[in-house]
Amino acid sequence: MRAIWKGAVSFGLVSVPVKLYAATESHDISFRQVHAKDGGRIKYQRVCSVDGEEVAYADIAKGYETDDGQMVVLDDEDLAELPASSSREISVEKFVPSDQIDPMWLEKSYYLEPEKAAAKPYALLREALKEADRMAVVTVSIRSRMTTAVLRVRDEVIVMQTMLWPDEVRKPDFGSLDATEHAAKPQELKMARLLVDTLAGDYDPDDYEDDYQNAVEALVRAKLEGGEVTATEEPKRSTGEVVDLLAALQRSVEAARSSRGEASESAGEPADEAADEAAEPAEGDPAATKRSPAKKAAAKKSAGTKSTTAKTAKAAKKTTKKTPSKSAKKTPATKAS
Repeated sequence: MRAIWKGAVSFGLVSVPVKLYAATESHDISFRQVHAKDGGRIKYQRVCSVDGEEVAYADIAKGYETDDGQMVVLDDEDLAELPASSSREISVEKFVPSDQIDPMWLEKSYYLEPEKAAAKPYALLREALKEADRMAVVTVSIRSRMTTAVLRVRDEVIVMQTMLWPDEVRKPDFGSLDATEHAAKPQELKMARLLVDTLAGDYDPDDYEDDYQNAVEALVRAKLEGGEVTATEEPKRSTGEVVDLLAALQRSVEAARSSRGEASESAGEPADEAADEAAEPAEGDPAATKRSPAKKAAAKKSAGTKSTTAKTAKAAKKTTKKTPSKSAKKTPATKAS
C-alpha cells in the first residue's frame, strides 16, 4: 500500500507521527458504454446548455445552484476566501464510549501506521483505546477541508473513520410506522424470537461472496475462450486544435506576405510550388519591385549565373562546329602499283 497522507495524532502533550493508508477499495463491476456495432468507446463532450457550444476546460468554473434554480458562479478568488486547512495534525477532542457512535455516521476508513520512532506512543494509544472500550473523536484536515473522525482499534491497528455531519444523516419520517407499534401479537413474537435463536451464529466474512461479480467474470472468460471478442479499431485522434493552429499559422503567413506586398498562396497549390512562384514573380508583378535588398542581390546573382552558363554553352557549341571530327577526315587513296 502507498501512504496518502502523513501527520501526527496529538492528545494532551503526546504526539504520535503516523502515515495514512486507504483501508478499503472497491471491486464493484463497472461497464463501459460502447457502440454495439463495433465496440468503440462512447465519448461525451462538454457542451454549454445555453449556447450549445463545446466548452474548454479553461473556461469551466464552479457554480452553486440555489433551491429556486439560480446559479451563482464562483471564481478562483472567491474560492480562495473560503476557510481551508492544511494542518497535518489529527487532534483528539475527547474519548467517548464505543456504543455512542452510530455506524451510520461513519464514512471512509483509513489505517494509521506509526513512524519508526513512534512505536511506543502508538502502542500506548492503541492499548488505552482497547482497555477503555472507547473511541477517540478527532478533527482532521483532508484535502484542505476540516472534518470529524473517530479512532478505534481493529486487528491491532488504529483505524480512523471519517464521519458525516449531523445534517447529512436523514431522519426517518414515515407515518406508517405508527401502525406497527402494536401490530405483533404475543404468539407471533414468540415464534419470531424462536426463528432468531435458530439462525443465531457468529459473523464470518468468508461465508459470503459476490455472486454477481463472479458470474460476470465467468461470462467474460467464456466469451474470450469462444472468440467472441470485438476487435475495435484505433480511435481517430481529434485534430481540431492542430487544424486551428495550422489555420492560424497560415493566416499569419498570408498577413506577413500581404504586408510586404507579396502574393499569398492559392488554395489548391502545394506550399513548395507556391514558394517557388513567390520567389520568382512574373514580369509586372508588384512583388518584384518591393523586394528587400538581400532578395534583389540574390535574384541578380542568380540571373548572372544563368547568363554565364548560357554563354559557355554557346561557345562550346561554336567550337564543336569548327573542329572536324576524326571520322570526317578523308584518307588519301593508295596508288596502284
